[in-house]
Amino acid sequence: MTTPEPISAEDRAALAESIRDVLRRRSDSAAVRTAITTEGRVDRKLWETLCAEIGVAALAVGEEHDGAGASLAETALAVEEVGAALAPVPVFSSAVLAAGAVLASGDGEAAARLLPGLASGETIGALCWASAAGWSKPGVTAEAGLLSGTAEYVIDGETADVFLVIASRPGSTDSSHTLHEVDAGAEGVTVTPLPVLDPTRPLARVTFDEVVSTTIASPSDIADRIRTLAWAMLSAEQVGGAARALELTVEHTSARKQFGRTLASFQALKHTMADMYAQVEAMRSMSAAAIDAVVAGRDDAAELAAAAHVYCSESYMSVTGEAIQLHGGIGITWEHDIGLFFKRAQADAQLFGQPHQALSQVSL
Repeated sequence: MTTPEPISAEDRAALAESIRDVLRRRSDSAAVRTAITTEGRVDRKLWETLCAEIGVAALAVGEEHDGAGASLAETALAVEEVGAALAPVPVFSSAVLAAGAVLASGDGEAAARLLPGLASGETIGALCWASAAGWSKPGVTAEAGLLSGTAEYVIDGETADVFLVIASRPGSTDSSHTLHEVDAGAEGVTVTPLPVLDPTRPLARVTFDEVVSTTIASPSDIADRIRTLAWAMLSAEQVGGAARALELTVEHTSARKQFGRTLASFQALKHTMADMYAQVEAMRSMSAAAIDAVVAGRDDAAELAAAAHVYCSESYMSVTGEAIQLHGGIGITWEHDIGLFFKRAQADAQLFGQPHQALSQVSL
């Protein structure tokens, strides 16, 4: 794998603005609400546009695999902007989790086989991992290349073309895991859409009944590596969502009046929004530190990612909770977008292990 070339701050800013511009034009509130009612609950046309015009799925993929040769730091910019728009596209499931799993495996043959399609966006990947009890143990077991069991909470499982499956051995009690590739249309694979708290994040249950798989050579701690990546990148999404929730709150309180004054002019509300701003900026710093550590492959990457998951999850819930309060009655209606951010905050905190579980990885 080639080492990514450093990208200047100006180029990073331009990349973020380009993504933001597409999302402003193609993924407003009405478009998001329409997409989540369609088959698969994703906006395929928007995904095609983001991949073709900007190459969001190719950012972290090396040029030798038809990627942009940037890094996960640039992918995090896309994740943050998509999180701010709540755009229902598979950037997190495919460009982060699926491509990230292949990259983390270090398997050159798997990379050559899978990454070009994932980088172009023509192939949508999804990661199968959790059991009904959560992410502490995979829901799927592998024996002689055959997969059996059920993976819960598979992000964008309904629209995936390929599954990357983290599996354990039947009856094993150790923490070693294996990684497998399965065509989503393979015999013995059943995909069941799940009801969700957050309608902008489709989840599915994927069941494997002695499904033939291709084993991807990977280190025994592959699940831990993917968890570190997932927590770090999820924090970028949480930053985007929290920042947008604050923006919506400032807009609302600046426009609404009470007792002849705008709501934003009341000192108590000013203090609340100032606290929200401080939380968002702290989230941004925590997320950036975790992502930088992951990109650099530092020894403290797992600890920083866990810390980012704890802080960003709790702060995202806090910011959106305050936003609901400051919006008043309209904030709890389906018609207003702030409720969607509140639901995303609650749902994000449960992904890949809850914040209190992540605390065990943070040195005190």
